[in-house]
Amino acid sequence: MMNATQLIHELSDGYWDQATLMEVVKGRYLEYKRQTLRLEISIDLSSNNLIGSIPKELIFLRDLHNLNLSWNHLSEKIPKKIGQMENLESLDFSKNGLSGMIPNSMSSLTKLSHLNLSYNNLSGPIPTGYQLQTLEDLTMYVGNPQLC
Repeated sequence: MMNATQLIHELSDGYWDQATLMEVVKGRYLEYKRQTLRLEISIDLSSNNLIGSIPKELIFLRDLHNLNLSWNHLSEKIPKKIGQMENLESLDFSKNGLSGMIPNSMSSLTKLSHLNLSYNNLSGPIPTGYQLQTLEDLTMYVGNPQLC
């Protein structure tokens, strides 16, 4: 298994210049050739057996629109400053081992239209305000029995 932080660094060290990528986002198939991969605004690392914490460096990707880290073995907490990823429209951290509280900064993600934090070990109150209250998917928090 690869550490999630190691993978992010490897991807930023030129891997994208040599690849073609097929991605499925919200049911749409998107294909990127090596010339456009540097402009990619989505990261889907789901089902990659990633371990460790969510890399804090991700919050510096402020132009990122879609982030999917589901079905891995990520643990620890969601980065406190995740709300700085101001262009996120879709965020999926489901089916990991994340723990602790959902950061209040997540309520600052005003463009968010899809959120899935299900089946982790999250606890405490669900942040209120802004975009989080407009999300209608009632399953986005399921499997976190200590959330209130």
